[in-house]
Amino acid sequence: MIDWDDVRYFLAAARGGSVRAAAKQLAVSHVTVLRRIGQLEARLGARMFEKLPAGYRLTSAGEEVLDLAIQMEATSFSLETRVLGRDQKVRGLLRVTLAPLLATHLLMPDFAEFARLHPEIEMEMMPSGELVNLTNRDADVAMRVVYDRATLPLNLHGVKGPDLFGGVYLSQSLLDDWRAGRTDAVRWIVASEQGVADWAREGEIRAAEVPFRTLDGETMIAAAREGMGMTVLPCFVGDADPLLVRVPGSGLHQHGTLWLLTQGETRKTKRVRLFTDFLSGRLAGHASLLAGLPARATG
Repeated sequence: MIDWDDVRYFLAAARGGSVRAAAKQLAVSHVTVLRRIGQLEARLGARMFEKLPAGYRLTSAGEEVLDLAIQMEATSFSLETRVLGRDQKVRGLLRVTLAPLLATHLLMPDFAEFARLHPEIEMEMMPSGELVNLTNRDADVAMRVVYDRATLPLNLHGVKGPDLFGGVYLSQSLLDDWRAGRTDAVRWIVASEQGVADWAREGEIRAAEVPFRTLDGETMIAAAREGMGMTVLPCFVGDADPLLVRVPGSGLHQHGTLWLLTQGETRKTKRVRLFTDFLSGRLAGHASLLAGLPARATG
């Protein structure tokens, strides 16, 4: 009989193109991956891969097995989610993924309140900007900023939340320096490899030629607080920070809409229903802050 775990290792290697990639994905050693694939080959009496200088290529037998392995994987996930959907116990693990700034600058008090209300639920927060695969049950609930509703996967159940807006912010002290003529141009703090969006350039302050770059959100906020320059922030971060103000003459930009997403039978579990109902209400209460309303004075 074929061992499903051996098939999982084969799938990871086929998708990643190498034993190293499979080992990284599965958090095991490359020796373990090779051993598992070897067991599958011994069971089937055929080689699955041909080793090339650039990586691994499926043999003809491996191509046939890949199609069947993908079907096995889908059946396995379907079985797990159907059984999970019948789990109506409150006690247990609840895994939630969302953007780091939403976790640390907006929702942590709400998460703490939910934890106090349901101490029997083991909460695992996964702050990440990466899209987590709910179908594979990498998380139970995902909060995502969605610009176009048509891009939502059809197999996910979505609860629509408030719209999310961003603005351009700098420190109050830097704004005071600009108004007093102590600085003529202010550098951009850039958190995107694409640079600064056109809508963000409409403020009254002239931009310096040399930017400050970082891909970390918290570093970007700290730099703005220290007066290093101006930057684009979600309104729920910029408006709530006592050290930051909006750049005069700058507008707001809608980044998208917050959605709470769950998958198939998983959303029927009591833990998930309790959490999504609770968080939907809390997000509604944050709608004005998320939208940048009412506008805060610029110093």
